[in-house]
Amino acid sequence: MKILSKEQSYEADRRTLAAQGISSTELMERAAASIFNWLHNRLQGAPVRIHIFCGTGNNGGDGLAVARHLAEHGYHIQVYLVNYSEKRSGDFRINLERLRQRKIEPESLDADSGLPDISEADILLDAIFGIGLSRPPAPWVRNLIAHLNAADAFRLAVDLPSGLQMDAMPAHPEGVLAADFVLTIGSPKLVFFLPGSGEFAADFEVLDIGFDTTYLNEVAAQYEWVGADEARALHRTRGKFSHKGTFGHACIVGGSYGKIGAVALAASACLRAGAGLVSAWVPKCGYLPLQAGVPEVMVETCGREHYLDAFPEPGSGYRYGVGMGMGTEKDTAKAFFEWLGRVREPVVVDADGLNSLSAHPEALANLPAGSILTPHPGELARLIGEWTDDFDKLEKARAFAADHNCVLLIKGAYTVILGEGKGFINSSGNPGMATAGSGDVLAGILTGLLAQGYPPLEAAVFGVYLHGRAGDLVVSETGPEALVASDLFGALGRAFRELYAEATPPQSKEGEEG
Repeated sequence: MKILSKEQSYEADRRTLAAQGISSTELMERAAASIFNWLHNRLQGAPVRIHIFCGTGNNGGDGLAVARHLAEHGYHIQVYLVNYSEKRSGDFRINLERLRQRKIEPESLDADSGLPDISEADILLDAIFGIGLSRPPAPWVRNLIAHLNAADAFRLAVDLPSGLQMDAMPAHPEGVLAADFVLTIGSPKLVFFLPGSGEFAADFEVLDIGFDTTYLNEVAAQYEWVGADEARALHRTRGKFSHKGTFGHACIVGGSYGKIGAVALAASACLRAGAGLVSAWVPKCGYLPLQAGVPEVMVETCGREHYLDAFPEPGSGYRYGVGMGMGTEKDTAKAFFEWLGRVREPVVVDADGLNSLSAHPEALANLPAGSILTPHPGELARLIGEWTDDFDKLEKARAFAADHNCVLLIKGAYTVILGEGKGFINSSGNPGMATAGSGDVLAGILTGLLAQGYPPLEAAVFGVYLHGRAGDLVVSETGPEALVASDLFGALGRAFRELYAEATPPQSKEGEEG
């Protein structure tokens, strides 16, 4: 699903009005009806008090229209008009008049007003500011929002939590509504997924209000949201007459004394991701642990006992994952850089491979085109330099991926995948995956997908989704605290099965008609 910018969201409105021959008031009514239906389906007329805070623009117009629907269905509502501006949008005026025709007069709030009483059992609907906000709210509005956050009522935001901007980090976080849920219109918003702003949108749902499909299909969004449908479109099914050679030979290169487990995790995940053959290249101390612990993996060693001083001879048909548990010995780094210069196919670079490259950025010139880099935030900072905020981080990461012709992952609560001038934001995963070895498993999955012939960007987008989905399946059984990395590759089969089970149409049983 495309993630539209502020300008593209406005253009979606304009194109929809023109293509469908409707007014902006009618489009607003669609949005309000969708919001009301979401609420009504969950409340079913429950005797709960709903406080609706409306600004003076189109977001406030949405709130007024929702209030009208709620009142018509017998809900106990209190409507507030937050007078942050003397200006009133046309659709706001129309919906205010419609509400007044039903004998409902909003309570007006301004800088001199007292703060409303809201109980823990109430619901709070936030329609103060929408996507048009371009500066922090006035101090008195920030105080009001802080009061709403302190109320402990369920906070539901329309389109965007008030005080949050589409294209800037909050200058006054205390003046941003901390929404428990956001009903966002048409497409997700990028700020939902960034560490500095995502905390204000705990969860969200995209409401389809019938935007013009021609525009949505043709618009070039900078980022896309990857859910199950998007992942399913990338999945490659297997032919009946396939054999292990069909699915490639992967090689996991890494390990050092005390860190052979990282290679074992990556190699196991590589197998579970579907690679036909998997080898491991490790120092001598890793030979027995891997032979005993992962019997499906072939093991080769360099000459050193405790760390790598040589790398495997690049072979045609091999796909490599490198860096996990590798350490940063001088001999290791030297051999690594020389080896990179001789590999012709994309490689997955993780952990100490990234640390070696960031310490010697000139070696990035040896990186094969299309390679996948998987840094956590600290490794990312060492690669691209420090950033001022999340938007600056994204721009620097995009520039890095373009400059080095690679696919760059920004691992986090919502992992971002950057490559080929595009950006993808992953939907799967959970906090339980913040555990030792989780990144090794991801690197193994990515290497396994490369071995099967997935192009690098597709491998990264699909692999990150599978990794996160496996984590979601595990955490539903263990809880976040007890999840360990080896659980993840064990759940990969279920993650795959979800995708192809839904993609395969039901077949009639033998002997049945139809």
